[in-house]
Amino acid sequence: MLTTPVSEKTLSRGMLDVLIRAGLIVVLAVVCFRIFYPFGSLLVWSLILAITLYPLHLRLRKHIGNKDGLTATLLVLIALLILAIPTYFLCVALIGSASHGLEIVKNGTFSIPPPSESVAGWPLVGGKVYAFWLQASTNLTGLIQTFTPQLKEVGVALLHGATGVGAGLMIFIFALIISGIFMAYGEESRRSAVRIASRIFGVEGGPKITELCAATIRAVAQGVVGIAFIQTLLVGVAFILKGIPGAGLLALAVLLLGIMQLPATLITVPVIIWVFATEGFSVMAIVFAVYVFIAGLADNVLKPLLLGRGVDVPMPVVLIGALGGMVTGGVIGLFIGPVVLAVGYQLFWRWVDDQPQADAPVEPKQP
Repeated sequence: MLTTPVSEKTLSRGMLDVLIRAGLIVVLAVVCFRIFYPFGSLLVWSLILAITLYPLHLRLRKHIGNKDGLTATLLVLIALLILAIPTYFLCVALIGSASHGLEIVKNGTFSIPPPSESVAGWPLVGGKVYAFWLQASTNLTGLIQTFTPQLKEVGVALLHGATGVGAGLMIFIFALIISGIFMAYGEESRRSAVRIASRIFGVEGGPKITELCAATIRAVAQGVVGIAFIQTLLVGVAFILKGIPGAGLLALAVLLLGIMQLPATLITVPVIIWVFATEGFSVMAIVFAVYVFIAGLADNVLKPLLLGRGVDVPMPVVLIGALGGMVTGGVIGLFIGPVVLAVGYQLFWRWVDDQPQADAPVEPKQP
């Protein structure tokens, strides 16, 4: 049976059709990305919150007649209430501190106490710290005029930081509300995620990859936020009992540093120095300094214990993903980094294990 050869004109037309379709797909993908991009951060945060809170949603649903919508609404309202209470007290404290500072400046009663003689004996930096502190206590106006340009830069940076914190808080609130919608359709969302993963990684690997991503996000959320909260309690209680000024704000700063994967010693060490400078090297000051310094390093012990729980990936992989993601992608990268690295780790070892078995060597027959 003779076959009709394909003409060059037919091949050209087929190639042109393929290029046109590919071009239309690329245009559609670009347009969809540009439409999605302004809401990308919001939706990613919503997905992270939904995955993190969904086990709690399942537990609470059993006591509310298995109603997903009502359970998700109640959970979101509780989360918003928990978020609103400390935010309110923080705003009240900031407004009160600002008002008190303005009154002190207007009345001209603000003064810095002179340093004790023991400050000059500090190794390496004692002399400079003593001279700077003494000038601040005797001629604060002149010192402020000397550092006016630097103070303006610091003020601008603080203003930008406060604006960023406010915008981040609003995004988090909206993301929390949207996460309630995701949780209300949790089973459908899970099945859709499994279908997408199965299409990419195969029928056998799709469900495993889906569970790995969810478990990694939960482990990072519980580990990072949980460790930061524990560390804040350890440090905050000591600050309050010692009577450190602004203990609540300092504890909040420790919490934020813990979530951002920055060391709490950025707060604890200056506080320890301030206590030694004002009280000297008394027994209580030394006990406070040792306890606060150890509490500031508690995350180094807690991370190996909590960060990788429930994830079928070694803890160093999750930790490296969290730190690298934080550096490259900010707070969202803190969650995306471990997920990408965990999936890549699993796929790499699957590729290593999925190799053809070598044929067993044939033993020569004995004569």
